[in-house]
Amino acid sequence: MTLGLKLAPQHRVYAGFAIYSFAMGNIFPRLPDIKRAMEIEDGTLGLALIGTPIGTLIALTLATPILERVGFRRALLWLVPLLALVYATAVHAPGPAALFLMLLPVGLMIGSIEIILNVEADRTEFMLQRRIMNRAHSFWSIGFFGAGLFGGALAHLGLSPQLHLALVVPMVAVAMALFLGGFEPAPARFAATGGKPPMFARPTLPILVLVVVTLSAMLMEGASMDWSAIYMRSVFESGPLVAGFTVALFAFSQATTRFFADSFVDRHSPSGVARVLLATMVVGVLIVFFSPLPFISMLGFALLGIGSSAIFPLSISAAAQRTDRAAAINVAALSQISFVAFLLGPPLLGFVSDHWGIRSAYGIGIPFIAISLLAAGALGRRPSSNTVPEGTGSGSTGERVPARAYEA
Repeated sequence: MTLGLKLAPQHRVYAGFAIYSFAMGNIFPRLPDIKRAMEIEDGTLGLALIGTPIGTLIALTLATPILERVGFRRALLWLVPLLALVYATAVHAPGPAALFLMLLPVGLMIGSIEIILNVEADRTEFMLQRRIMNRAHSFWSIGFFGAGLFGGALAHLGLSPQLHLALVVPMVAVAMALFLGGFEPAPARFAATGGKPPMFARPTLPILVLVVVTLSAMLMEGASMDWSAIYMRSVFESGPLVAGFTVALFAFSQATTRFFADSFVDRHSPSGVARVLLATMVVGVLIVFFSPLPFISMLGFALLGIGSSAIFPLSISAAAQRTDRAAAINVAALSQISFVAFLLGPPLLGFVSDHWGIRSAYGIGIPFIAISLLAAGALGRRPSSNTVPEGTGSGSTGERVPARAYEA
């Protein structure tokens, strides 16, 4: 007997992204409370948070053979509720070192879930012969939006982070059973060659240029996810509801842009779209840096959500369409190198915040965005002629590497 609701394949993918991001997103509105309880500075918190991306990078590099052996269905149905449980455990950490160690397994689970969901989105795209990748990631942002609202509301009611995160566990478990209980992975693509991409794909010069394109979006997305609630509490002494709503607003604007991005990119130049998004990020950063009032800062974070929405998927498509070697290897190189760069984000921004204030942690994004603007031409001047290139693998063995290194 099939468990859960009967849904179309793409709708299961959307539900998986939304539930997963809700499971991981509830901690971010509570970071100000965690920081206050530990009596630590922003830089120390940034170093503690780096446990998650380190674990994620390890999983992105090593987890695929294990997941294939276990089976995507079984792994997904267990990993998402387990992610919520491990987060609920991590918020009991007594200090930053313990938090770092407890976030490492969180990262391993996030990386594994990323592989499963992005591969499933890619396979479903191939099966349906139409784009769903950006829309799937819009549901990731929708789930994060819900987490920001829910977390902000519970913080406003005075619930501790420990009780709040504990409540998320049964919510996620029930949602997975309801929406993904009948999940069966889509058929695998047939590889055109017998080879598999290496664990670490050597980047070529064109891939490094695409890394430059993505770097600012990844940095600003991480800054908005990790630090926006702390920014609102530190700069304006806003309450937990406003801080949580700011996280949610970033996610909502990002979700809305991603939801319509696939059809929009089909009609316009990828490099032109990227330049518009990067320019939007510049405006968002300037508003956050100079803002005199909370609601103006919230507008800035909304613009950061729009600006960071589709840069990485556009770069993934550009990497996959290169003909110098197998698409999967180019995609692997871009994902892994971009994610190594992303590891520098939390401690860098925390260090800047400690020494020059949290506004400066956003201002440092300006030179990165300027460099990305200079490199944006690498994305191409015309829309792709392929029907379904986007995501992990329009190439020969395109099922090993997820379309996004961090959902962020």
